[in-house]
Amino acid sequence: MELGLEGKTVIITGGGANIGRGIVFGFAREKANIVIADIDEEQARKVAKEAEGMGGKLVAMKTDVTDYDSVDATVKQTIQQFGKVDVLVNNAGYVANKLFIKKPRDEYEKEIKINYLGVINCTRAVLDNMIERKAGKIVNIASDSGRVGEPREAVYSGTKGAVIAFGKAVAKETGRFGITVNAICPGATIPEKPGTAGKGSMWAGDITVEMIPPETKERIVSQYPLGRMGKPEDVANAAVFLASDAANFITGQTLSVSGGFSMV
Repeated sequence: MELGLEGKTVIITGGGANIGRGIVFGFAREKANIVIADIDEEQARKVAKEAEGMGGKLVAMKTDVTDYDSVDATVKQTIQQFGKVDVLVNNAGYVANKLFIKKPRDEYEKEIKINYLGVINCTRAVLDNMIERKAGKIVNIASDSGRVGEPREAVYSGTKGAVIAFGKAVAKETGRFGITVNAICPGATIPEKPGTAGKGSMWAGDITVEMIPPETKERIVSQYPLGRMGKPEDVANAAVFLASDAANFITGQTLSVSGGFSMV
């Protein structure tokens, strides 16, 4: 299937770690031009180097999604270098896994700022260019916790539910300009190898699947009908599809890529 992504310009927030890293590889294989927008510029450059040779051009740009000026600078630099923004993947995320009653205010405010305000900032920053060109794809990485609510992830669940609703509203507002907005909801997707989670990753401490105690892993996997946790490439495949010409008539939708954890 011809996906029509070769030569397209894609901004991927949080592209330096885990799911974002997998998404970078997915678009690189389609020969897209990719801006890895990440708070951890060193890790973003590392991923850009890893993806060299797959196809397209890769650029790392230090970006704080909670700061609109930082986001706006990244978008302007992208347009200056590549002439346009065809695709935005809002992937940057953060979670502090604790009972809500025991979560400090600074932690839940950080979740809100990165997971929700970050999506608002990045979406607003790219829309003028997309509206002017009457074309664009926005893919928001939400979470199944935003569909069903997860204990120890109350605020995170709320932010991801907000991302889903926000995307639907923007899809309705911008559809007349040829812009599509969709959401992907991963389940538990943990880095499989060391060195794939940077300082800005939602998985603090560069955790890997191998580091999870067997009993904990068994408990998690038991909730997934397909019998395993997610891999970054699972989400990447969905993101590439929703950003492609094959999904031109799909907008305002929410797709769970979670092995059946949520069947809403």
